[in-house]
Amino acid sequence: MPEKIFVVGIGDEGPAGLTEAAKQRIQAAELLIGLDVKIDSLPASADQRVGVRGDFESVIEKIEANSAKKTVVVASGDPLFYGTARFLCERLGKDRFEVIPHVSSMQLAFARVKESWDEAYLTNLANQSIERVVERIRTAEKVGLFTSESVSPATVAQTLLDERIDYFTAYVCENLGSPDERVTQAELADVAGQVFAPLNVMILIRKPDVPDRPISMRGRRLFGNRDEAYLQSQPKRGLLTPSEVRSMALAELDLGDSSIVWDVGAGSGSIAIEAAQIAAQGKVFAIERDPEDYLLIAQNAERFEVTNLKAILGQAPEAWDNLPDPDAVFVGGTGRDVCSLVESAYERLRVGGRLVINVGSIENVAAVHHVLMEKSGDPDIWMVNLARGTYQLERIRFESINPTFLLAAVIN
Repeated sequence: MPEKIFVVGIGDEGPAGLTEAAKQRIQAAELLIGLDVKIDSLPASADQRVGVRGDFESVIEKIEANSAKKTVVVASGDPLFYGTARFLCERLGKDRFEVIPHVSSMQLAFARVKESWDEAYLTNLANQSIERVVERIRTAEKVGLFTSESVSPATVAQTLLDERIDYFTAYVCENLGSPDERVTQAELADVAGQVFAPLNVMILIRKPDVPDRPISMRGRRLFGNRDEAYLQSQPKRGLLTPSEVRSMALAELDLGDSSIVWDVGAGSGSIAIEAAQIAAQGKVFAIERDPEDYLLIAQNAERFEVTNLKAILGQAPEAWDNLPDPDAVFVGGTGRDVCSLVESAYERLRVGGRLVINVGSIENVAAVHHVLMEKSGDPDIWMVNLARGTYQLERIRFESINPTFLLAAVIN
């Protein structure tokens, strides 16, 4: 039966930081393998010392070729935390190993910046794509990153800024535990322009009470933004879907992160823009036949910094012929053609998709309701009466908004 293999963690301070149990295992070793660790100064009587730099396969070859020897593998920090022991146990089986950990450099980094790390998002950029990591960072409170040669702290900082994630304070902890240890606290913009030692841990701490949006978007909501936040064409000002109705409509659209959405009769684009913010990994198509409003959609999209929205100038349903089938469709209609648009949109929706219609007249309510009853059998319908409070002459008064109607159906 092969000898049990010990994986021992060691810090930058070398033998001085080893426990008595770790020292005894190293002294008893017949084969001492150091992975990215200087082993010359270790108190070993091993007749064979092997230094390996970042090559896990070489470690396995050495272990397999010397299975009868008492072998100790020495690695930095906690060998099970994105380290050597994790890889070896997966390849050779847990039963062959015993692990004696040291303090992880991640642990040290959080200690240096005096932050707890029990709920932090932790990862290693040596085996995770920066694109995937950035999306996890977006909603995190605390982040700990092992950087790599190809993805340095400067690269991380610039990537975050490019993705409009600017609400973290950054710490870069270099050469932890060694005499030239250094901890740098800075804004992401400052980190993006600096060079750091290869051995570093990067920590990100979200600034207090900051939402998952860039500082430039403070005061902007994910949905239900105030009507005045949108540019509107002057002759038609006030025809924008009111923010309260917009919130109800978006709730009924039941959007997911990657939904494909059509906004038919998009006007200046308020529904489409807020749908694009909710379906951040999806695609929203704003279909509008009025050239002036079509241009406003692009301006409002730029104003809200959404990049997953495409404005389509044209008359529905012809304008959506070449668009991908949607998961959700919003139809804003006041004309006689709203029923034909609803019928055509229903046929293109994916199974389980949502169709929401906003109309302003009783006649259109009855006509659209009849269409939906034939198609889905059980549409929902609301009459929305709103009055917004104002303060005039030292009294609270309410100004009514014209009643409007919402209808919603699920595609079977």
